[in-house]
Amino acid sequence: MIRNTLITTFILLIGNLSVLAQMDTIVHNLVLRQETVNKAGKEVIGMTVNGGIPGPTLRFEEGSYAVIYVKNEMDVETSIHWHGLLLPNFYDGVPYLTTPPIEPGHTQKYEFPLKQAGTYWYHSHTMLQEQSGVYGSFVIEPKEETLDYDKELVMVLSDWTNENPMSVLRFLKRGTEWYNWRKGTATPLNQVIARGALGAQLNFWRQRMESADIADIYYPAFLVNGEQKQEYPDFKPGEKVRLRIINGAASTQFWMTFGGGEPTIVSADGLNVEPVAHNKTFIAIAETYDFIVTMPDEGKIEFKITAQDGSGTASAFLGQGEVLPAPSVPRPDKIGMMMKMSKMDMRMGAPALKYRPKKDNPKELMSKWGMQMKDEISGMEMSHTKNDMQMHEGMDMENDNSEKPQMSGMGDGAMNMFSEYNYDYLKSTENTTYSKDLPVKEILLNLTGNMSRYIWSMNGIPLSETDKIKINEGEVTRITFNNLTMMHHPMHLHGHFFRVINENGEYSPLKHTVNVPPMQKVTIEFYGNEYGDWFFHCHILYHMMGGMARVVSYDTPRDPRMEPYPVSKLVHETNQFYTWGMADIASHTGGLNVVSSNIRNQFNYTLEYGWNENIETEFSYEYYLYDYVRVFGGVNVENTTQNSLDDIKTTAVAGIRWFTPYMFNVDLRIDNELRPRVGIGRSVMLFPKFVVFGYYEYQLDAGWINTLENNASYEEEIVWNAGAEFLLSKNFSLMGSYDNRFGDGGGLSIRF
Repeated sequence: MIRNTLITTFILLIGNLSVLAQMDTIVHNLVLRQETVNKAGKEVIGMTVNGGIPGPTLRFEEGSYAVIYVKNEMDVETSIHWHGLLLPNFYDGVPYLTTPPIEPGHTQKYEFPLKQAGTYWYHSHTMLQEQSGVYGSFVIEPKEETLDYDKELVMVLSDWTNENPMSVLRFLKRGTEWYNWRKGTATPLNQVIARGALGAQLNFWRQRMESADIADIYYPAFLVNGEQKQEYPDFKPGEKVRLRIINGAASTQFWMTFGGGEPTIVSADGLNVEPVAHNKTFIAIAETYDFIVTMPDEGKIEFKITAQDGSGTASAFLGQGEVLPAPSVPRPDKIGMMMKMSKMDMRMGAPALKYRPKKDNPKELMSKWGMQMKDEISGMEMSHTKNDMQMHEGMDMENDNSEKPQMSGMGDGAMNMFSEYNYDYLKSTENTTYSKDLPVKEILLNLTGNMSRYIWSMNGIPLSETDKIKINEGEVTRITFNNLTMMHHPMHLHGHFFRVINENGEYSPLKHTVNVPPMQKVTIEFYGNEYGDWFFHCHILYHMMGGMARVVSYDTPRDPRMEPYPVSKLVHETNQFYTWGMADIASHTGGLNVVSSNIRNQFNYTLEYGWNENIETEFSYEYYLYDYVRVFGGVNVENTTQNSLDDIKTTAVAGIRWFTPYMFNVDLRIDNELRPRVGIGRSVMLFPKFVVFGYYEYQLDAGWINTLENNASYEEEIVWNAGAEFLLSKNFSLMGSYDNRFGDGGGLSIRF
């Protein structure tokens, strides 16, 4: 038995050696460290690759064999995902799903044959480490070059925050407009009214949305190859330069513009496309584009990136002499967008969290939210029904995609608003369709999100509450993304290329990442010929961590090397508890509010104390039934005699909390003395950094448990307050208020 095993092992080893003998092995070493860096005027701890941000460009040749050693010298575990590469599942680099995490002090070896050429990249797939600097470029030279150029330059685009990325996500979870205020993209009510857009604002509020949001986070710097400004003077007049451009940002999509004439796109996501002159180009997170530019006889070319929300730019300059400036991209008009969208037959605010997540009915979700286009929805349902019947009965299917346009699902107004974000300018150099004889599985994924709680999902179901998407080998999987949010979502499928159906039909391009604009549909399809489970997610890191992810599965046995690494740990990363709070210190009162929350569960502690010896404190646990309704129970403690702490009463409370249309917070409860109470509160950003707020509470005691004084038929208690807050910084505000228990006064609010 042992002898046979040794012989088998020897034969396998010889076989592998013969394969390797036909390939050139190219070895690279990467070392990950935590080091002090300064990218935006402040020294902070970042994560470097071989001492830099971004990491080095790893160069290979098509057909060679890659061996990459990654050493982790940090004090936390890490990982590396090889973005866009077709490789064995075990080396894809998603910790706990496909690949073991790299523990502190350990080195992990990745090895795989290179079956493709083009511009790709690598990055950490652990938590939010990519935001801190763990990313770099990956270039594979083709066996035979078909493009004509003299030199090349790799440019990695990114965004940078001086904050700890997990603190950024925690801040987003608390539901705040500070980042919009900080970068100048907020829409305070005074500006809305001045533009005559109050009706549009009321329409957004009715649908529980503050405004037409574009990007979530304030960034003090955007970077090209790690700097806000780069000079590349070595390019000579007349030279053709290939620019390999990678968007390695965590949360920012860019407009790219060039000075000195029209550049030519020659490649997208690593694969060649029909060359096309295209200056103002939108690059989604995780996409790559290759351009060829011809250096002018005089002057240097400016390459400029502009954040999609207009909050910042960065530039690289190619050549020498006078600057040939790149065209500027104007800042989006968010109030104008709101006015246009309010005129459309559109229902926004689709739930990111469903009441019954196991009951997945994406067609019903699509019919109720987004653009209300009954004819299209009915036609789509009929098409799905027909396809399902044909698959069930084993009939041949008409699935030649050359006749299927990219679906928009929008009226003319919305199509015009988002017309810049299609892929019609990309045309494959080869026919990309599949055989008509192949069966097709159709999947509808509605992209859903909740900005106030910062939960992101598909079909109203975050990763932690869903099953895998099953893929059948030898079958075409066609996925329609229906974006029901105001955000763009760059969707990335690991280990695959897919067709992005556009007006080029049979020559629709192949990509690994596709941007889905707000309130629009995009259809992709791919042939199932892989093995294992693959990650599938929005590449805005904070959306992925908020739950907008799935596992695509071929339902094959898991690699035995992954047995010590449960997938549940990866899922748990998207459903962690985040804790935040606020303290008020004022001349008339002091207060404390602490919240700890994950997707469904939330713990709350509040304390209000007036210097006139009035106090109320409460601890409660609440469970979210869906986005806007949660049930709760807890304990309330308050004084029963005004201006005295001698008589303190403790009661049990239970009820429902509801986030209503027009964005009111309503608290409906009853206590163990059968006293019902209703509370309602709201805050509004009236001017930049200036917020007004109010709260009203009514409690009734009908004497069902208590004996009422003077034989009264009922007793009532009313609490109300109103005030204003002016933001000094992210964590501090001046506040002033009047409370009918504590009187009036002012002081400081501290967020933590």
